[in-house]
Amino acid sequence: MRYVWLSFLLLVSVVVGWSIWSRQATPVAEGRPEPPTTQAVAYVISNKATPPRADSVVAFALRQLGTNYCYAGSTPATGFDCSGFVNYVFARYRIPVPHSTALLISTGKAVERTQARPGDIVVFTGTATTSTTPGHAGIVISKPGEPLRFVHSSSARRESGVKISQVEGTDYERRFMQVRRVL
Repeated sequence: MRYVWLSFLLLVSVVVGWSIWSRQATPVAEGRPEPPTTQAVAYVISNKATPPRADSVVAFALRQLGTNYCYAGSTPATGFDCSGFVNYVFARYRIPVPHSTALLISTGKAVERTQARPGDIVVFTGTATTSTTPGHAGIVISKPGEPLRFVHSSSARRESGVKISQVEGTDYERRFMQVRRVL
């Protein structure tokens, strides 16, 4: 019985310690605070069509290019699935989005495809030709008026992992469902 209580107390202390530590960690990057840096910081000044925060979200998403695909993955260390990638990127900026493509379709507000801007979430059906439910998602990187391009974690047999794709002229056009704005 003594071991049961010791195990219980150890578990409680780990949970409390983790809770306190995670509140103190200001930047969110792979679950630990970033060390102070002495390097110069560059700021991107954007036009009024794209909020400055969106530039940061897109830049951070693009830094994940080449990260492996992993079913249900949600970190660069293990790899990402599509919704895990979207969740990870937005969590870095403390913007809550679900790790579920089925739930991403109702996150934020819907915007017209022609009005998609960097930092918006784009949702597609699954790959089956008969699919009508959300099955894939990514983060828009193109500006309104440009062909819709997005960064995402793909499970494609060729070139899987985090990459950039375009909607127009590809199978993503058939699978397109909606653009969601969370910024």
